Amino acid sequence: MLFRSIVLALSLASAQAADDGLVRMKLKKRSAHEMVADHLKRENDALRLALENGSAPEVMDMAKKSVMLRGSNPEEDFEEQVQVAEGASENIIIKDYSNAQYYGEVMIGTPPQKFTVIFDTGSSNLWVPKTKCKNCGYWFIHGGKSKYDESKSSSFKKDGSDFKIQYGSGSVKGFFSRDEITLAKDIVVKDQKFAEVANAGGLGVGYVMGRFDGILGLGFEKLSLGGANTVFKNAIDQKVVSQPVFSFALGDNKDGELTLGGYDDSKFKGEITWVNLSEANYWRINIENISVGSVSSGATNGIDDSGTSLI
Repeated sequence: MLFRSIVLALSLASAQAADDGLVRMKLKKRSAHEMVADHLKRENDALRLALENGSAPEVMDMAKKSVMLRGSNPEEDFEEQVQVAEGASENIIIKDYSNAQYYGEVMIGTPPQKFTVIFDTGSSNLWVPKTKCKNCGYWFIHGGKSKYDESKSSSFKKDGSDFKIQYGSGSVKGFFSRDEITLAKDIVVKDQKFAEVANAGGLGVGYVMGRFDGILGLGFEKLSLGGANTVFKNAIDQKVVSQPVFSFALGDNKDGELTLGGYDDSKFKGEITWVNLSEANYWRINIENISVGSVSSGATNGIDDSGTSLI
């Protein structure tokens, strides 16, 4: 089966073709202003909570991590820092938070349990946090993470083999299970092997503060841990998508879209440039040259990775 990577332009139109066999999934994007405002609110809430519940080590530790994000000294008096955060001083240090989070929804189980995931072409496994997961968010940050409860799914099947995956930002660990996965309300993938994460501490504060519960990998099987087929590979094999193609249209400060089973030609103008893969593990392509100022890389390779903001 031939897989080729596709690069789509930013969303140029909102019209959608009817009865074209494509399944579309909305992708949410956070603006830079919203991200900074949310960080400030979370830090203020964490500091205030620390003042009210100073004897709880977990709350104090979370508050200190929030303060460090702001650039303050975690050993300073919390009450003084709350005053600064709430406007007592004009000199507030705010670090530059990347405007680069895209995420969408996926359902797991019967009846479906809803999760927010990053659709990541740089990995191949699906994981979400399980009930009683450690280091998997706090109720006072976005209301906490959604957690999978296998006891509430009639389609759950036990696997039990160990799962641990290392990302550039850290690791998560847990165990494998099987259940039905629903995408875009219309695509149901049966008997999908996925991971219930029991500890996400390796991802640190980036995961705690993020708006996603888990990750759905869109890479190839060579990258998949535990011999698990990817969700999209199973969707192809179970013939619930019309073509072995998916495509992204990423909105500019507005919702984008992930299309499964093809691409939506209302989302771009001109011709598509198709680029052959150099290796089918990541979506890896050959690059003739990258230049920055007077520095040139020469021939190299790179991956199309929807889960990172780095070049």
